[in-house]
Amino acid sequence: MPKREPIAVVVLAAGKGTRMRSDFPKVLHKAAGRTLLAHVLHSAAEAKPERTVVISGPGMPEVGAEARAIAGDAVIAIQEKRQGTAHAVGIAQDGLKGFDGTVLVLYGDVPLIRPETISALAQAVSEESPLAVLGFRAANPTGYGRLIQNRSGKLVAIREELDTTVDERRIDLCNSGFIAIKAKLLWELLPRITNDNAKHEYYLTDLVGLTVAEGRQVALAECPEAEVHGVNTRAQLAQIESLLQARYRQEAMDNGATLIDPPSVFLSADTEIGKDVTIEPHVVIGPHVRIGDNVEILAFSHIEGAAIADGARIGPFARLRPGAEIGKDAHIGNFVEIKKARIGEGAKANHLTYIGDASVGARSNIGAGAITCNYDGFEKHHTEIGADVFVGSNTALVAPVNVGDASNIAAGSVITQDVPADALAIARGQQVVKAGWAKKYRELKKAKKLQRGKR
Repeated sequence: MPKREPIAVVVLAAGKGTRMRSDFPKVLHKAAGRTLLAHVLHSAAEAKPERTVVISGPGMPEVGAEARAIAGDAVIAIQEKRQGTAHAVGIAQDGLKGFDGTVLVLYGDVPLIRPETISALAQAVSEESPLAVLGFRAANPTGYGRLIQNRSGKLVAIREELDTTVDERRIDLCNSGFIAIKAKLLWELLPRITNDNAKHEYYLTDLVGLTVAEGRQVALAECPEAEVHGVNTRAQLAQIESLLQARYRQEAMDNGATLIDPPSVFLSADTEIGKDVTIEPHVVIGPHVRIGDNVEILAFSHIEGAAIADGARIGPFARLRPGAEIGKDAHIGNFVEIKKARIGEGAKANHLTYIGDASVGARSNIGAGAITCNYDGFEKHHTEIGADVFVGSNTALVAPVNVGDASNIAAGSVITQDVPADALAIARGQQVVKAGWAKKYRELKKAKKLQRGKR
């Protein structure tokens, strides 16, 4: 088996995204809970590149920060003046100094590209074909650069649409912009590219013609059109979101989850879902969520940054915020909010409850309207609830406070001190009953009303 040639990745991410009408760099807009740039870098990472260079624009430090959050050793190169794709790739040369292998050029605003496609493009490069281009068959090729082949089917040029002839515009084999090229050839040919074209820019696509002119072949890899959709507008971002959601829903169902109404369920790129999970309609799952096996997530629940163990039941109308850890067979019911709290095995909070900065032990029951008062206006404090505890309805647990195992909290209590194990805590005003008071009150009010009517 031939030795795998080293791979380097160059990601073009300098675009401002003017048509997005945004103060944020285009590649930092999100789809399925992940930035466009992060989608591309995650896919590229599976090719195990030895080096990663991200081309950013001036005044975009957030792009570099995001790139390094995904690929910690990424080199960030700044394209001060946007003069085309070839110019952008040339800026990566310092970051690739000494690299001798295959360079993959990817785009930071094309988030649907799959790892398998990236690997296939890299593998298309050989001694006979030191350059490979990724193409696709377009349903409507208008606006795309065309891949020009000779009579024997060999790729000989890429023509931007503004520079095509009438006949060339009928071609449906289009350029994705992604290429793979041997590093030595890249640095030999890049200085030869000119800006003699309609836009007066330096096009990376000219590498094809230059390679062919040297008597070398250019390989062609193909992928579905949907995989190379880019983002330039908010409408296109919405389309990308839709395509990603369809992909992730299908993967979840293929892996053993039941989605009652798939189009109404929204997942994130990093959502982990076990088998025999049932997700009802209108559930939103944000980033960093792990769901175990045999979990039920009922309608209209919102979950982010949470871990849900096997057999748990969530919702309907539940909200799990970052740091929520739901134990095995636990129940989190309607209008319950959990934040930075651990809910033990078999514990229940079935309705109208807030649990934040807390720990709830196994089999404990949290009554309706109970809350942990975790914030004093300046700092957050922790509430510790032991195992087998019964917390009555409308209880306020004022943190920091500890509630011992197997204790009971009477309904309507405001607990400000620790409760020992096996104790009953009651913290509310003493009830006073005045017999006959309501009848006398009604008669007094009726008499006054009657008197006003006679005036």
